[in-house]
Amino acid sequence: MNLLKTLAQVSSMTLVSRILGFARDAIVARVFGAGFATDAFFVAFKLPNLLRRIFAEGAFSQAFVPILSEYRSQQGEEATRGFVADVAGLLGLILLVVSALGMLAAPAIIWISAPGFAATTEKFALTVELLRITFPYILFISLASLAGSILNAWNRFSIPAFVPTLLNISFIGFALFLAPYFHPPVLALAWAVAAGGVAQLLFQLPHLRKIGMLVWPRINLKDAGVWRVVKQMGPAILGVSVAQISLIINTIFASYLDSGSVSWMYYADRLMEFPTGVLGVALGTILLPSLSRSHASSDHDEYSRLLDWGLRLCLLLALPSAAALAVLAEPLVVSLFQYGKFSAHDALMTQQALIAYAAGLVGLILVKVLAPGFYARQNIKTPVKIALFTLAATQLMNLTFIWHLKHAGLALAIGLGACTNALLLYYQLRRHDIFRPLPGWGKFVWQLAAAVIVMVAVLWGLMQWLPAWSVGGMVERCLRLALLIIAGATSYFGTLALFGFRPKHFSKRIVKS
Repeated sequence: MNLLKTLAQVSSMTLVSRILGFARDAIVARVFGAGFATDAFFVAFKLPNLLRRIFAEGAFSQAFVPILSEYRSQQGEEATRGFVADVAGLLGLILLVVSALGMLAAPAIIWISAPGFAATTEKFALTVELLRITFPYILFISLASLAGSILNAWNRFSIPAFVPTLLNISFIGFALFLAPYFHPPVLALAWAVAAGGVAQLLFQLPHLRKIGMLVWPRINLKDAGVWRVVKQMGPAILGVSVAQISLIINTIFASYLDSGSVSWMYYADRLMEFPTGVLGVALGTILLPSLSRSHASSDHDEYSRLLDWGLRLCLLLALPSAAALAVLAEPLVVSLFQYGKFSAHDALMTQQALIAYAAGLVGLILVKVLAPGFYARQNIKTPVKIALFTLAATQLMNLTFIWHLKHAGLALAIGLGACTNALLLYYQLRRHDIFRPLPGWGKFVWQLAAAVIVMVAVLWGLMQWLPAWSVGGMVERCLRLALLIIAGATSYFGTLALFGFRPKHFSKRIVKS
């Protein structure tokens, strides 16, 4: 399997989703602005979305996929179908109970997750109502993630990578066409979440049928494989979810800050999710099965080469992305969001959060490469210990930064926490001789440093020449933004080429499937 080709396939699908995500956020910002109602919605959506990231896409996939592959290779298709049916049945039952409890306990959940909202009765009540509508999303999106994990195990990577676009389409449709029919209008966003979750599940069912894995869920508590999944999920939750847990804790801090703080951090985080999704998630998706095969065959040299390939590719793309997000914070936010009810003050506050987040972008993506280095070896304890330490360190940084930097300090703490996580993971991989860097790292790092410096200089120079970003409509602003992005990318890769870098250096890293 050509890893670079597979990465391009998954990244291209994720790119479509992220572009639609930007369109969705621009529309939501224009229609609803940043304030009372959007703060309520983002808090209500944050918890089910957090549970989705932790259970559906995090701990569950890490525990389920290896055992699914084992069933497929050792026990045959019929046993695999039974295993999938048993997992779907137990997962569905648990999620039904969780969804019902979440809807009933919505007031207590909001009081815990955003205690600052309790001071305003109307805001608290609206957030509770929104949470009750969005909470069942965890049921549908988790079953959709189960379907996506199965498709990934059959090398159908593009379908699961594409389905998040359906949620964005749902948001756009409800915001543009249905919001006037709801009172208050922000309720349309909550129903968009529910509709998007259902759509993502239904879209994948025909593809499961094609591979013979569309089965009726059933409850079978005697299936040993199901309990193996459950057992492995527990310690994996913290190991794969520290960033999400930090985000929900940050919401508690942000609920005490100025109105709009939650929204400013949300919009900045959405811009951050573009590189982390297109690169980080895609790398994690393809590296874990490849590393697992190398470990199973005791090919330690190939295992180390895979990590080397992932780390180099990560730095090649993450470093310029982080620098560009910081330099282009104003053009990005103003061009994409500053319309309608989203004011210049909202844009400025979002820019501050984005610059702070950018400081940790490389760390966030590196974790997606380094953590599979442990999970593929069925070593969960090491990343869990590191995650716990990182979580504690992040909260200490929150308490330190929030007094002077407000919401931007919370964003900075998450970024620096991710860098701490990545450094500790790397240290442990080297310490146990799991990863041995290949020759040429010194030259590679100097090439990257020179290219990033040239790119930043080009971007800064062009920004001084271009008119103010608040001038013109969305099309004009986005065209200017596109000019900057093209110029930055050209200068970066052009400088690398002058120093002798060639794309074939990565395309040669091929692992047989």
